[in-house]
Amino acid sequence: MLRITGLSKSYGGARAREVLRHIALDLARGEYVAIMGESGVGKSTLLNLIAGLDVPDRGSITLDGIELTALDDAARTMVRRERIGFVFQAFHLLPHLTVAQNVALPLSLNGVPSTQMNERVGAMLSAVGLNSAAGVYPRELSGGELQRVAIARALVHRPLLLLADEPTGNLDPDAATQVLALLREQVKRESGAGILVTHSAAAAATTDHVFTLTSEGLRPQIR
Repeated sequence: MLRITGLSKSYGGARAREVLRHIALDLARGEYVAIMGESGVGKSTLLNLIAGLDVPDRGSITLDGIELTALDDAARTMVRRERIGFVFQAFHLLPHLTVAQNVALPLSLNGVPSTQMNERVGAMLSAVGLNSAAGVYPRELSGGELQRVAIARALVHRPLLLLADEPTGNLDPDAATQVLALLREQVKRESGAGILVTHSAAAAATTDHVFTLTSEGLRPQIR
């Protein structure tokens, strides 16, 4: 369902530093994997490339038969909107929208009818333990609550591919356990695929396979 071949990315112009080199990865439907590695090795860069937020120097990314690396920015945006859910480290919630409106945004952009939208938003907020916060604004929430809103927004449109960048970094242990179970359940229920970037061995243990990203590439861990 997701195929990455020969992916490389450099930054820095004339004195460019190669962040990713010859990355290859194949994920089948229902497969959920973790990517671990030292800070600065390129884990977030890899997720940004897969999501079409950035473009590689070389290589290809194909999602459900669509070669993202062959699309222009507008076309990549449409694929991302319809098929990808992304949990960012920095939340990226819109401060002028309520919690419910933030979560509903992917559904609104995809033209989901209001009745169905309200049902799915309510169910997702309940799943992350924030059904009582639907009408409040992001500035009124703690860091852990903001993270749960971001996770609800990433899951509400039932994406084919889920990308999660340190999704439990701001959560207490109980909330982290709940969210990790929800992420795995979403991937399995929707028969999509998921990639979890994490420094936590406990979080990585909730996935099917674990890979380590180094300057030499992406390598599977032996469990």
